[in-house]
Amino acid sequence: MSTIFSSILTIFFAIPVLGTILVYTVIKLLLKSTKKALHKALDYTTILYIISVHFLIVTLWEKSFFWLIILIMLLIAMVFVFVHWKVKEEIIVKRVWKGFWRFNFILFFFAYFVLTFYGLVSRAITFSFSS
Repeated sequence: MSTIFSSILTIFFAIPVLGTILVYTVIKLLLKSTKKALHKALDYTTILYIISVHFLIVTLWEKSFFWLIILIMLLIAMVFVFVHWKVKEEIIVKRVWKGFWRFNFILFFFAYFVLTFYGLVSRAITFSFSS
């Protein structure tokens, strides 16, 4: 049973878009609202993209930069808190967290596709010159 679970989890880490589509479909069936389903699916699958970017980096450069991912996320959080404080003159944690988490989704979503494209191109170039 644990092998099946780990295999499914591995698929979602390798292809997080599948996880996003699956979560979106399930939530849409439950809520009957496209907008809410999309927002919740993006919120719930952000962690998949973060972990996927980490594993792509490890695969491409054979070194873990997870500490850098965490550092970047902390810096983003600090910027969000500071800007929210400057604009609203108070910090509403729920709104800051929502903005921070959705920004992370956008960042890691694009990072996932950029790293995937980079990996495909670099492997194709390496393969074509080694033949």
